[in-house]
Amino acid sequence: MNKSYLKTKKGTVKVTFEFTPELDTHQAALVGEFNNWNPSANPMKRKKDGSFSVALNLESGKQYRYKYYLDDKRWTTDPHADAVAPNIFGTQDSVVAV
Repeated sequence: MNKSYLKTKKGTVKVTFEFTPELDTHQAALVGEFNNWNPSANPMKRKKDGSFSVALNLESGKQYRYKYYLDDKRWTTDPHADAVAPNIFGTQDSVVAV
């Protein structure tokens, strides 16, 4: 995960999320509080090395829960998240602090 504090948009942080799946994965989406947990809002692009990436501009001074949604059937957390937090489904959410 890479965070860039934008000079032209005060209070905004560009966060690049990168994920390398352990299992054979054909598509991935970044899903979280910043997009109302909508799996189609932020699809990730596959890179040549097999990893997936997407960049979002997020409001600074906040924490956001998120997960990766893989192949329209598997949820997974980010091993590079700033933190993890339990959710109402009895699993964990990744957390990014900006």
